[in-house]
Amino acid sequence: MISFTVRIKFRAADRKVIEEALRELTAASRQEPGCVSYIPHVLEDDADTVLIYEQYVDQEAREAHGASEHFQKYAVGCLYQRMLERHVENLKALA
Repeated sequence: MISFTVRIKFRAADRKVIEEALRELTAASRQEPGCVSYIPHVLEDDADTVLIYEQYVDQEAREAHGASEHFQKYAVGCLYQRMLERHVENLKALA
Protein backbone atom coordinates (compact mmCIF):
# COMPACT_ATOMS: atom_id res chain seq x y z
CA MET A 1 0.00 0.00 0.00
CA ILE A 2 1.26 3.47 -0.94
CA SER A 3 0.09 6.33 1.33
CA PHE A 4 1.04 9.99 1.26
CA THR A 5 -0.19 13.53 1.75
CA VAL A 6 0.16 16.49 -0.56
CA ARG A 7 0.05 19.94 1.04
CA ILE A 8 -0.51 22.84 -1.36
CA LYS A 9 -0.71 26.56 -0.61
CA PHE A 10 -2.80 28.84 -2.87
CA ARG A 11 -3.82 32.50 -3.05
CA ALA A 12 -7.15 33.41 -1.47
CA ALA A 13 -8.29 34.80 -4.83
CA ASP A 14 -7.98 31.30 -6.37
CA ARG A 15 -10.07 29.54 -3.71
CA LYS A 16 -13.21 28.93 -5.83
CA VAL A 17 -11.35 27.61 -8.87
CA ILE A 18 -9.21 25.37 -6.64
CA GLU A 19 -12.27 23.93 -4.90
CA GLU A 20 -13.93 23.15 -8.25
CA ALA A 21 -10.79 21.53 -9.66
CA LEU A 22 -10.45 19.43 -6.50
CA ARG A 23 -14.09 18.28 -6.73
CA GLU A 24 -13.54 17.12 -10.31
CA LEU A 25 -10.15 15.57 -9.58
CA THR A 26 -11.46 13.75 -6.52
CA ALA A 27 -14.49 12.28 -8.28
CA ALA A 28 -12.37 10.95 -11.15
CA SER A 29 -9.50 9.75 -8.93
CA ARG A 30 -11.83 7.72 -6.73
CA GLN A 31 -12.92 5.80 -9.84
CA GLU A 32 -9.38 4.61 -10.60
CA PRO A 33 -9.05 0.85 -10.00
CA GLY A 34 -5.88 1.27 -7.91
CA CYS A 35 -7.11 4.16 -5.78
CA VAL A 36 -7.92 3.16 -2.20
CA SER A 37 -8.49 6.64 -0.80
CA TYR A 38 -8.40 10.20 -2.12
CA ILE A 39 -9.54 12.83 0.38
CA PRO A 40 -8.85 16.55 -0.05
CA HIS A 41 -9.03 18.79 3.02
CA VAL A 42 -8.77 22.49 3.73
CA LEU A 43 -6.90 23.37 6.90
CA GLU A 44 -9.23 24.74 9.57
CA ASP A 45 -6.82 27.53 10.48
CA ASP A 46 -5.70 28.29 6.90
CA ALA A 47 -8.38 28.13 4.20
CA ASP A 48 -5.75 28.70 1.51
CA THR A 49 -3.89 25.47 2.26
CA VAL A 50 -5.16 22.16 0.93
CA LEU A 51 -4.04 18.79 2.27
CA ILE A 52 -4.83 15.73 0.15
CA TYR A 53 -4.59 12.28 1.72
CA GLU A 54 -4.02 9.59 -0.92
CA GLN A 55 -3.67 5.80 -0.87
CA TYR A 56 -3.02 3.47 -3.78
CA VAL A 57 -2.72 -0.31 -3.91
CA ASP A 58 0.86 -0.10 -5.24
CA GLN A 59 3.38 2.13 -7.00
CA GLU A 60 1.99 1.20 -10.40
CA ALA A 61 -1.43 2.54 -9.37
CA ARG A 62 0.18 5.75 -8.07
CA GLU A 63 1.97 6.23 -11.37
CA ALA A 64 -1.23 5.53 -13.31
CA HIS A 65 -2.94 8.25 -11.30
CA GLY A 66 -0.22 10.75 -12.23
CA ALA A 67 -0.51 9.81 -15.89
CA SER A 68 -4.31 9.94 -15.99
CA GLU A 69 -6.18 12.42 -18.15
CA HIS A 70 -8.01 13.89 -15.16
CA PHE A 71 -4.76 14.39 -13.21
CA GLN A 72 -3.19 16.15 -16.17
CA LYS A 73 -6.26 18.36 -16.61
CA TYR A 74 -7.07 19.29 -13.01
CA ALA A 75 -3.79 18.89 -11.11
CA VAL A 76 -1.17 19.84 -13.70
CA GLY A 77 -3.40 22.18 -15.72
CA CYS A 78 -5.03 23.96 -12.80
CA LEU A 79 -3.67 23.28 -9.31
CA TYR A 80 0.01 23.29 -10.26
CA GLN A 81 -0.43 26.50 -12.23
CA ARG A 82 -1.81 28.33 -9.18
CA MET A 83 0.11 26.83 -6.28
CA LEU A 84 2.49 28.91 -4.22
CA GLU A 85 4.02 25.93 -2.36
CA ARG A 86 3.74 22.14 -2.58
CA HIS A 87 5.04 19.47 -0.20
CA VAL A 88 4.60 15.69 -0.42
CA GLU A 89 4.94 13.53 2.67
CA ASN A 90 5.27 9.79 2.09
CA LEU A 91 3.75 7.76 4.91
CA LYS A 92 4.60 4.37 6.40
CA ALA A 93 1.83 2.56 8.26
CA LEU A 94 2.62 1.42 11.78
CA ALA A 95 -0.16 -1.11 12.05
